[in-house]
Amino acid sequence: MPETHPAPEPWEYTLSIPHDPRAVTVSRRTLRLILTMHGLIRLTDTAELLATELISNAVLHTKGPAILRVHWSAGVLRIGAWDADPEPPHPPLDLATLTDAEEGRGLALVRACADLWGWQPLARNGSRGKYVWCECAMEAP
Repeated sequence: MPETHPAPEPWEYTLSIPHDPRAVTVSRRTLRLILTMHGLIRLTDTAELLATELISNAVLHTKGPAILRVHWSAGVLRIGAWDADPEPPHPPLDLATLTDAEEGRGLALVRACADLWGWQPLARNGSRGKYVWCECAMEAP
């Protein structure tokens, strides 16, 4: 299937995620479908990696539900994960020092693969939590 040109108008999808390790796979597959339908196939592999790390952190390190948000505007894809833990994420470690580490790679991969990333405290439906996000810009074909 040939890639179509991405639509210039902004769009956004939000996926509510239960506290369940299977939610990571559901999120990744849903993101692939969204990007394919919007003609953003070239961003899919990187976006899947980034979303997987963000949602994995939300599921592994919190006890409540999470939300995946995918937003496209002006050639930039923003992927974010909200979780119910208001504590800031641990600062990303250097990937070079994590060769055999079982944990700690998530935000290091996000920092290495995204054009920009960050986090902010965010309340949602009366629950305090945080929103960790990253951005990828679409390169010219």
